[in-house]
Amino acid sequence: MDFFLPVAQVQVSIFIILILSFIVGFISGLFGIGGGFLMTPVLIFLGIPPAFAVANEANNILGTSVSGALTHWFRRTLDYKMGLVIVAGGILGTLVGMTIFSYLKEKGIVNVIISLAYIYMLVMIGTLMFARGWKELSDLKKKVVAKRKAHDHYWIHGLPFRVRFHKSKLYESAIVPIMLGFIVGIFASIMGVGGAFLMVPAMIYIIGMPTKLVPGTSLFVTIFITAFVVIGHALRFQTIDFILVSILLSGSIIGVHFGLKASEKLNASEYKTLLAILLLGVGIIMGIEQFVLEKGKSLFITNSSGAIDNRLSELILSLSQNYPISYGLFSIIIVIIVGTVFSYARELVHYVRFDLDKKKYNFFK
Repeated sequence: MDFFLPVAQVQVSIFIILILSFIVGFISGLFGIGGGFLMTPVLIFLGIPPAFAVANEANNILGTSVSGALTHWFRRTLDYKMGLVIVAGGILGTLVGMTIFSYLKEKGIVNVIISLAYIYMLVMIGTLMFARGWKELSDLKKKVVAKRKAHDHYWIHGLPFRVRFHKSKLYESAIVPIMLGFIVGIFASIMGVGGAFLMVPAMIYIIGMPTKLVPGTSLFVTIFITAFVVIGHALRFQTIDFILVSILLSGSIIGVHFGLKASEKLNASEYKTLLAILLLGVGIIMGIEQFVLEKGKSLFITNSSGAIDNRLSELILSLSQNYPISYGLFSIIIVIIVGTVFSYARELVHYVRFDLDKKKYNFFK
């Protein structure tokens, strides 16, 4: 079923986007990563302009992050204080990133820059992950146990303004998490990612947070950063397409649930290698579209033209152009509600299914 997106001005297949968003959501839940650096390039080579892909995937990430963060809140695996400090830097980074995005858009090179950045990032991360996953598989076969240091000390840990983070049992400079948030905010604004691929390694190896607190805290930070990104894009560029956001969220939030369940049973090393191959594949396809195909052509879309043929589409386009702040806030509120409801429903099922008789886990704590 094809549908014309009124704001993005592109005709897409709802079924294809639902399937792909489900797959990306599944992968996100399986590996504990944000789906932005996967779904945004997927949207781009489906024919959706990069500026619209960035804004709407950020909105989608907001919904899935709310769902995931609440799950970690139920399990007490979230450091609010650390998260809020990172958010402070993230807000500043978002403002800088929006300024850079605006400059690139005025110069008419924003689409090219976003595409090139994703090609580089996907190929680089995919190559590194493939090498690491292959090494882990080899070590498993040889029954080699790798020894890792949980926390290395660098010069940044000697910076002033030291703060005690009781949940993480850390006492270090607030400048470090603020700097991390600043960098993540810039990436989120320009590339439509939640920043987990930067935050998670930095939280573990630089800040030194306990591993069990990292995913929940990362999702908590992502909620605030992506909310600011969505408002910024809605206000300055009118690129939020609520129909596209609804399709993305419907597939990804269900996919995340199944990915979380599958992650409990699968061999992480094998699937890291498979994920690396997937990233390399997406990067190569984007490279082909950028450098090999004629301008305006796509491997996955044959018709990017269409017309607004119903009142809902007309209403969405009108709201986007005439009331950008209200429209952006409405989009944010809806995805937060969906993420919250889905998280509570999932937790209620977990409570009823596993703990009703023994009452080992109190859902209402």
